[in-house]
Amino acid sequence: MPYWFNGQPHQGNHLEIAVDDPAFIYGATTFTTLRVYHHDLDHPLTHWSDHCQRLGQALAACQWSDPDWPVVRQGAEWLKAEFPILRITCFPDGQELITGRPLPADLDRLQREGIMAWVAQGEVYRRSLPSYKTGNYLGSWLALRAAQRQGAREAILTNGAGDWLETSTGNLWGWAQGQWWTPPGQAGLLPGVTRQYLLDYLQRQGLAVCQAPWTKAVVAGFEALAYANSGLQVVPIHTVLGDRSRLEFNPYHRELQALCWAFQGG
Repeated sequence: MPYWFNGQPHQGNHLEIAVDDPAFIYGATTFTTLRVYHHDLDHPLTHWSDHCQRLGQALAACQWSDPDWPVVRQGAEWLKAEFPILRITCFPDGQELITGRPLPADLDRLQREGIMAWVAQGEVYRRSLPSYKTGNYLGSWLALRAAQRQGAREAILTNGAGDWLETSTGNLWGWAQGQWWTPPGQAGLLPGVTRQYLLDYLQRQGLAVCQAPWTKAVVAGFEALAYANSGLQVVPIHTVLGDRSRLEFNPYHRELQALCWAFQGG
């Protein structure tokens, strides 16, 4: 398997780092995952500069060294020929790791029929430093594994009050009362690149988006529900399992298709 590390291409499935490296001990990295459209890092839907900017903001917040950005670009150019999805990881000392993966084989079906999700309640499922994509993703990973044990494809993360925040891999979108809803960025969730792109897209269409906390009452009023991220675009959610509840949503709602139009040309 090809990957790029510290300015060089590599083949294999192993990466050698020191046993006392903070990346290994504390998950001290920041990363971003992007989808390369038409093998072009500069395609408008790839959002290359937005992903690099988000990496830079996290590095600055943690007071870590920037990587050599032209080298990061070089590694992404090398891997994009084989993989449509790239994950760029930055280490505190300025090293970079770039890996790639294919799109899910069943992505068309997921986008058409939707998925089941499970509400992850409890402190163990909350993300550390939720405004940044750091290597310490344990809470999200635990939530996703727990959801899979319930037969669900995704987990929905919550805050201490039980309000819905995001999924383990993307941002949430709901349709109700003639408009789109998404949890507010200041609520303790990742301000995703795709989330911002969809907000801008809907604004250009003259459509309002309500950014209010997703309480149980708000969620109960949704006609349609979806999550979105850079790799999968928009995926409907048809069923949400709670501890003692089950919510059903229409995965074929016409407004979901309207949201997917944001990715036309990709």
